[in-house]
Formats: sequence, structure tokens, C-alpha cells
Amino acid sequence: MLADAMTRTDPAGPIAAGGPSGVIWLAVVLLAASMAACGTDAPDAPADRPALASEMEDVLREQVLDPWYPRAIDEEHGGFLSDFNDQWEPDGPHDKFIVTQARHTWTTARAARFFPDADAHYLPMAAHGFEFLRDVMWDDAHGGFVGTVSREGTVQTNGAGDRIKRAYGNAFAIYGLAAYYAASGNEDALQLAQDAFRWLDEHAHDPAHGGYFQFMARDGTPFQGGYSGTPPKDQNSSIHLLEAFIELYHVWPDPTVEARLREMLHVVRDTLVTDKGYLTLFTRADWTPVSYRDSSQAVREANYRLDHVSFGHDVETAFLILEASEALGIERDTTLRVAQSMVDHAIRNGWDEATGGLYDGGYYPSEDAPIDIVRTSKAWWAQVEALNAFLLMARLFPNAEVPYDEYFRQQWTYVKEHLIDWERGGLYRGGLDEEPDAKTASKGGIWKAAYHETRSLMHSIERLRSHE
Repeated sequence: MLADAMTRTDPAGPIAAGGPSGVIWLAVVLLAASMAACGTDAPDAPADRPALASEMEDVLREQVLDPWYPRAIDEEHGGFLSDFNDQWEPDGPHDKFIVTQARHTWTTARAARFFPDADAHYLPMAAHGFEFLRDVMWDDAHGGFVGTVSREGTVQTNGAGDRIKRAYGNAFAIYGLAAYYAASGNEDALQLAQDAFRWLDEHAHDPAHGGYFQFMARDGTPFQGGYSGTPPKDQNSSIHLLEAFIELYHVWPDPTVEARLREMLHVVRDTLVTDKGYLTLFTRADWTPVSYRDSSQAVREANYRLDHVSFGHDVETAFLILEASEALGIERDTTLRVAQSMVDHAIRNGWDEATGGLYDGGYYPSEDAPIDIVRTSKAWWAQVEALNAFLLMARLFPNAEVPYDEYFRQQWTYVKEHLIDWERGGLYRGGLDEEPDAKTASKGGIWKAAYHETRSLMHSIERLRSHE
């Protein structure tokens, strides 16, 4: 079994300082350095890599992008529609959530650059998304981006989540705007991204302990103790702030952006990643972990969302910290060590030996106890993030005893067999091996668009083709 081959290996060789070319260049340079340090030649690329890259590109075009675009374009009210049933029929209120709107903007902007032959198809969609972010979701009165508006664009105030602003949502807005500027050169988009960064940094940044408070009032006042039972800081907003600052730094290498990118790398890599190689999910303002380990099983289960091991976030974060280190050109060996430990921990503890795929959740009942798998479901986003992480590790550590390339191939087989709807297009919300009802579940919603699968497949395709 693959898990029997798991062992910890130390990375060899530095990462060359790089610019905005992305983590692909990091992988290529580190691969050469690693081979030189080991005194061996890089292994020959498997002959099927070109075919595998072409297969993944076909899936990206036909099963990911084509079902969503232009179907998701809201020609009447602007922005993107969200709610689609299993048949890809509009089905729901189509509330406009800042995260979803920004992710669609990012996805179409990135597709315009990835497929130059189709830029005339995707770039107007990205422009459409930018205009909605600028004209509807930006708060002219207080600054920053509101959380949710109705399909028609009315700011909703009937729920707690609509009376606040989140660092998470504003991070994705920055992410999408920076990507659109990179694809279009639209200076207004860059200006809005800069305004959003400055607003977020002024209101949510924590000068005492570093990082950012997740929750703010409409006027930007941070809730330093958390909001409505949710702690004030967390890994999910932190890793996507890191991601947003990477994207922004590539197009605007401002000193403050660089400083915050560096700070968030240290927060995520050095504070949130535990010694075992997984992320702490929620913390207090001073980064003290929120844990229910000493509570009863019932209490732990009730607070699952705040305290568990999320294998999907772990493999996603391994990629993001490597991308951040590459953008900054700093502390490469430490980042490599931590990133590898995260992927190794996920494989060792979260991999389904029988079917493939990563389970959604684990839990350590005590520091010395083995991990328990407490959620056997396999969310679509975690499975596609694993593709990118496994292949990246295979490129960075080709001689490791851990067969990362084999995990990548098995994971791709899992995605094809259990997640892709080959009849209607799109990905199911969860792997059918564990969630057969996902076959008739909705294809879209405010938390399910095409961002995770697009990013992972694009990076995987580029990485496979760099071997050709």
C-alpha cells in the first residue's frame, strides 16, 4: 500500500528567488537544485505526461469551465448567478456573495490568460465581474466590500452575516481584482484592489499580534473577541489573505504589501501549522489555539467546525506557503520542510487506502493518541487541491521514498471516477463513494463555484508540461 512507503525526508537544495512567474518556476528550479545536491540526475519524465496534461486540459475546458460560463453570467442584474441544481438549471435566490463573485472574476480572468485562444471569450466575463464588484459590492459609505447582496444588488441586513464585513471576503475581492488587472491591464481594477488592501489593512490588521481579525462592523471596526460565537482569527481567512497578497504583490510590489505577505507567511507557516504537520483551525486574538480536546465527545462533535484536522486545507496550504516563499524569495528551506510535512501528514493519516481520496476530517483525542477519522466524506474542493499538492511534491522531491507521483495518479483516477459528472458536466459536491446523494445535489451555490478546480488543474497541467 502507498501508506506503507510513508517516511519523512529532508528537502535538499534551495529555491531560487523568483518573480511573478509563480510556483511552477519554483518547482523547476528546486528540482534541478535537489538533483544536483543529491549527486544524481533527475529521473526521466514518464512518457504519459503529455497525454495526462491533455486529458486534464480537456476536463478543465469541458467539465469545469464550459458548464459554468457563460451560464453563470447574470445579464439582467450584473455579476454572476450562484444557484444551479444537479441539471444545471437555475434554482434558488442567486444572492450575490462577495467570495463567489470574486472567485468567478478570478476564474474567468485566469482562464483568459491560460487559454490565449479564448481570451475574447473569458476576458469580457472577468470585466463583467469587476464591474459588479466595483459598482455594487464596494461600500461607498464606509469602504471595503459588503458580504452579501440580493440578486438585484440590494445590501441585505436581515441576517447576522450581512451586518458585518469579513477579512476573508475582502481578501478574495483583492485576489479577483489583481487577477483581472493582470489579464486586462485595467488600471481601475488595480486601483480598487489597492483601495481594498489599504482599507482592510487599516481596519482589520492586528499590530499587537500580527495577522488580521476576521470580523468587522460595517464601518470597519474589528471585533477583536470574535463574532457570534466564532473566534476572531482562523486558518481559512489567514491562508486566503496570504493567497490574495501573493496575487496583489505580483502586480503591485508595494512595500506594505510585501511586509504583510511576509507576515502572513510567518503566521501560517510558523504559528498555525502544528508540529505534527496540520493546521490549527481557530485561535484567539493572540493566536492561542481553540481546542475542545479536554471536553466530552458530544461537545467536540458540536464544535467540529472549530476544532479538527482538515486534510484538504492542509494540502492546499502546503502549496500556498511555497508560492508565498517563491514570491518573496525568502526562507526557502523552512517552507519546504513545513510544506512537505503537511502533505506527508495528510497522506499518512487522511488517505483512503481502499478507494483513494482524502477524508474530510480527523481528530487527535490526545497529544499522543493516533488520529481518529471523524468525517469520511470527501468534499470536491479538497480532492482537487490534493492533485496540485501531490504533483508539486513529486516535482520537488522526485527521489523521496514517499511515492508522490503515484498518489497524484491515484487521486486523478479518484476524481474521474467519483467526482466528475461526465453526463452533465461539473463536479459533484462530494465523492460518490462516500456520498452517493451528491449525484443529485446542487452543482452550484454561494460556496461552490469553479475556483478550486480551475486553479488546481491549471497548475497541474503546467507542471506536467514543464517536463515535456
